[in-house]
Amino acid sequence: MGHTKIHKTAAARVGIDKPVFHKVVTVKPLEHFLLEVSFKDGSRKKYDVTPLFSKWEAFLALRDTPGLFDLVAVEPGGYAISWNDEIDLSADELWNNGK
Repeated sequence: MGHTKIHKTAAARVGIDKPVFHKVVTVKPLEHFLLEVSFKDGSRKKYDVTPLFSKWEAFLALRDTPGLFDLVAVEPGGYAISWNDEIDLSADELWNNGK
């Protein structure tokens, strides 16, 4: 009996240490450079892109090129979203900094 209990505890500990990967299912552009992001686990978050304008020069194109922001799409596998070959965001960034 004691051996089984130790085995279950070890198995539970492995599950706790397992990394969690968030996957994006859908992304919808909203007004004021907000994104509504749905994740595979059913949760939804809003992500504000505007702080990235001063952090990464490539993101200025989303503000300065009419219609570009609306072209956002989920990358195959759901680990990122992108607008083009130069502008993308990881699912972890969206999860960690979305509200």
